[in-house]
Amino acid sequence: MKRILITGAASGIGRATATLFARNGWTVGLLDVNNDALVSLSDELAGAWYQRLDVTSHSDCIEACEAFAEAHDGLDVLFNCAGILRMGAFEDIAADQHAQIINVNVNGLMNMSLAALPHLKKGDRPAVINMSSASALYGTPDFASYSASKFAVRGLTEALNIEWERQGIRVVDIMPPFVKTPMLDEAEYRAPVVDRLGVNLSADDIAGEVYKAANGPTPVHNPVGGLFRLMTLMDKVLPSRSTKWTMSWLSRH
Repeated sequence: MKRILITGAASGIGRATATLFARNGWTVGLLDVNNDALVSLSDELAGAWYQRLDVTSHSDCIEACEAFAEAHDGLDVLFNCAGILRMGAFEDIAADQHAQIINVNVNGLMNMSLAALPHLKKGDRPAVINMSSASALYGTPDFASYSASKFAVRGLTEALNIEWERQGIRVVDIMPPFVKTPMLDEAEYRAPVVDRLGVNLSADDIAGEVYKAANGPTPVHNPVGGLFRLMTLMDKVLPSRSTKWTMSWLSRH
């Protein structure tokens, strides 16, 4: 039975992914800072393994990976889903909030990847799947630090896709535009680009893409949704100023 460890598993995309994998017979490990939500989800998934985790603590990430691997005799897939978002003009967001976005979205992902590596090396067709974003295609106004964090995820994914291939580990990312999740629905400010692009994807849609990535060869980057796939293609074939113009128009106030 294949084994997957999921950060940010208590809600949104992480929760949908855990549910899908469990339904398909995988052994699922649930990690999140929200312990009450983890307990509830574990009960729904017939007692799935869980542990409260703040991904910004490297030592706690090591402990969590070791505990899951010991309980289930190994680890095959890590899904780095934990992330936070804050929309608004760059100068309207406090410096500590910008730092928290980078700490969770980037440092947390690196902490978990490093902690999981010794166990993935022994896994069955091991893979790391990183939650990236359409915001990693071009810097997105009102998402400046979030966009920066996802550019970092994109770069890390590309580098490890080459480095860890030598160790038999696939590293890829999932790049959706806006997804209907509590993280987006509960935001204090809603950027204009959200409504202009629309929120046309569900957490279940993204979970399906993660399942594909876990079960077979995929490209390094996996854009989700017809519109964003078209934007990705246009970015490759048209001058970069075209992408800037498109983003400026979508983000206008």
